[in-house]
Amino acid sequence: MELKSAILERANGTLGCGIQSVSNRARIASVGTANPETSYSQHELIDLLNIRNERIRSLFLKGAIDRRYLTLPPALEDGSRLPETQADLLKKHRRCAVDMGARAIHECVAGIGAQLRDVGYLCCVTSTGFMAPGISAYLSKELGLAADCTRLDVVGMGCNAGLNGLNAAAAWSVANPSRLALLLCVEVCSAAYVFDDTMRSSVVNSLFGDGAAAAALITQSPDHDAVWGPSIERFQSRLVSSAIEGMRFDWDETHGRFSFYLDPVIPYVVGANAPQLVADLLASSGVRRSAIRHWLVHSGGKKVIDAVKINLGLSSNDLRHTSGVLREFGNLSSGSFLFSYKRLLQEQAPCPGDYGVMLTMGPGTTIESALLRW
Repeated sequence: MELKSAILERANGTLGCGIQSVSNRARIASVGTANPETSYSQHELIDLLNIRNERIRSLFLKGAIDRRYLTLPPALEDGSRLPETQADLLKKHRRCAVDMGARAIHECVAGIGAQLRDVGYLCCVTSTGFMAPGISAYLSKELGLAADCTRLDVVGMGCNAGLNGLNAAAAWSVANPSRLALLLCVEVCSAAYVFDDTMRSSVVNSLFGDGAAAAALITQSPDHDAVWGPSIERFQSRLVSSAIEGMRFDWDETHGRFSFYLDPVIPYVVGANAPQLVADLLASSGVRRSAIRHWLVHSGGKKVIDAVKINLGLSSNDLRHTSGVLREFGNLSSGSFLFSYKRLLQEQAPCPGDYGVMLTMGPGTTIESALLRW
């Protein structure tokens, strides 16, 4: 079965809202996700990590997170966890990123009835470990992708980077119509933890989880049938350079590893700057704010979600997928928004003509957005 026919057939049996006319914009044709086998409730993590400090316990229990998927080091006889060096963490990142990434890609490609040999472009996004060669090379070998598959690794941009990667994948897709492009966001946040009694480390340890999300993109060529999936109408970025130090990796001499820092004011910085970004995104496309039916926001944490909700005038229902992903997975960094997108599709909610906004935020301080149209 040809790739185009497979996508069309899959679409007709999935959402049942009809097929939109052909455009020269990249469309998101499928999505796939993966997590580690092990997950823990916040209460379980408090016990496993032997947390006694009441302030830190409160961080774990009041962050609107029920459960997270993590790859923790083995337990020792005294109940503590085997210490991991920075070298151990980098090895964990490579092992887990390839495993989760491969599973997410398999689900994504199977979702449109395509084959791995159809993949012409692979963009891999991560901020939880450095590798050279990058994840894209190891996954190409693992999956048996074509030797001429174009690759890109986006490393170190943080939680907003999923949309940066989507922008690159969409541009390649438009330049190569009818060829399949993949975006993979894979974050092994448990390979970026420092375990101590400081509030700085504990904020990170209470929030992030491991996961991977892949999206398949394709741009319609004039001589093929239409492809189901939202078209990516436009991207818009906003850099708040006055808060450039608000989210960052530092080298921790005491522990001999990198340590991530989150400034407590970041949720309010993001919330205050989100309205102008969305206004610019919509104005450049001639779309009214009232036309936006679907909101897919990064699950950055309870305070981030609340700040975005208040400043954009959104309802809890608007952010149900964002809050649901945070509750069941924690902050998955760059891939969070695709986990929310998958939930939206599972609802079978979008219909032709609907508009949606994707919104991510991360170090810089950066806010990224994309306008979708079904």
